Amino acid sequence: MRGHTRDFNEIMALAVAGSGTGIWDRDVVTGEIRYSDGWVEILGYRPDEVSTRVEESYDRVHPDDLAYVQATMDAHFEGRTDFYEAEYRLRCRDGGYKWVLSRGRVVSRDARGRALRMVGTTTDISSMRALAERLQQSIELITNLTNQVPGLVFQCLRAPDGTAHMPYASARIDEIYELTAEQVAVSTIPVHERVHPDDLETYRATLAAAAATLTPWHCVFRVLLPEQGLRWRQIDAHPTGLPDGGTLWYGLVVDVTARRRMEQELHALARVDHLTGLPNRRAFTEGMEQAWQMLRGGVSRGGAVLMIDIDRFKTINDRYGHAAGDAVLRHVATVLMATLRATDFTGRMGGEEFAACLPDTGLDEAGRIAERLRQAIAGTPVPFESHSIALTVSIGISKMRLADAGGDDALSRADMALYSAKENGRDRVAFATLEVERG
Repeated sequence: MRGHTRDFNEIMALAVAGSGTGIWDRDVVTGEIRYSDGWVEILGYRPDEVSTRVEESYDRVHPDDLAYVQATMDAHFEGRTDFYEAEYRLRCRDGGYKWVLSRGRVVSRDARGRALRMVGTTTDISSMRALAERLQQSIELITNLTNQVPGLVFQCLRAPDGTAHMPYASARIDEIYELTAEQVAVSTIPVHERVHPDDLETYRATLAAAAATLTPWHCVFRVLLPEQGLRWRQIDAHPTGLPDGGTLWYGLVVDVTARRRMEQELHALARVDHLTGLPNRRAFTEGMEQAWQMLRGGVSRGGAVLMIDIDRFKTINDRYGHAAGDAVLRHVATVLMATLRATDFTGRMGGEEFAACLPDTGLDEAGRIAERLRQAIAGTPVPFESHSIALTVSIGISKMRLADAGGDDALSRADMALYSAKENGRDRVAFATLEVERG
């Protein structure tokens, strides 16, 4: 049995010696402390180079760590902690320092509870501390990089029950949502409260679809922010399914307000005739189609369509030049806008042709409006340089009908009526014939 005990003790000694851990035994009363060979080797000393006085052991502690080590030791001596544990730096034989983890416990106290003897271990944790420092540096690097990204870089954990929070959110969350990382670390509800009510359904539907299929999530939506007001945001995120049925997202949210405004401006420009400022043919026909859909749906009682053509426009261009022709076109557009009612809309169809749609207007009223327009243009010559250019227009009128296949049908009939007005001498208003109206 004694041989077995000796073998076990030898194995334990070898295990401790190879683990980077040393043992120490302190007599608290006499101030003497004894170290194992393994403890001495951690710091690169030989056994005969290390004093057994506790004062010298404190001298080896890094000055910045000494007060912390002594306070931790005193707390255990006074019974305020169950054991002693401290991470600190010890000076080695070569003058450098190593990080160590020291643990110990008082194993003997007197009748008054004062510490008499304490035993513990010291482990070299320099490599672990270096690894931790490198990891912290990597974390700081990644954090600094993501904070420089022009947008919110985030990680979002969505539980199987649908609740979600963001374990990580970069500093730009303040710009994107006017929130803090701490607010979304608990729940993503504050984010959803920022989404524009009209876009919230689309936001949630696209998120649910991407989560169900574990496919990338892309969504462009508006937010209402306390300081910035209405802004546009774009989110792109990639999901990973978790064993418990939850989803882990990594994504980026960026401000696309300027881009959306530019797109809207470009869209508007693509629908405007740049010479006159009126809607172009595309925009006008879209408006006509909407008016016809309202008629078909019972929202509108019908309406009339005017086709307007400047008489002898080629002659004006040939006699006065194209600059004069441009001035004439702008003048007609101005008279159109001044003569038509607020509920009407107009557009340039191309060349010298214009059109107007008069919602909820019968043919009699449309005829009166067209005649006022004809007279207004005939009565206001266009000043150009030293000239005064007299103008007349021909106008064709047609009624919008439920039987039409679309808004273009009424335009076609009005165009035929316009052709009739020109054939009969120009400078006049003509209605689509009964045959055409009924057809």
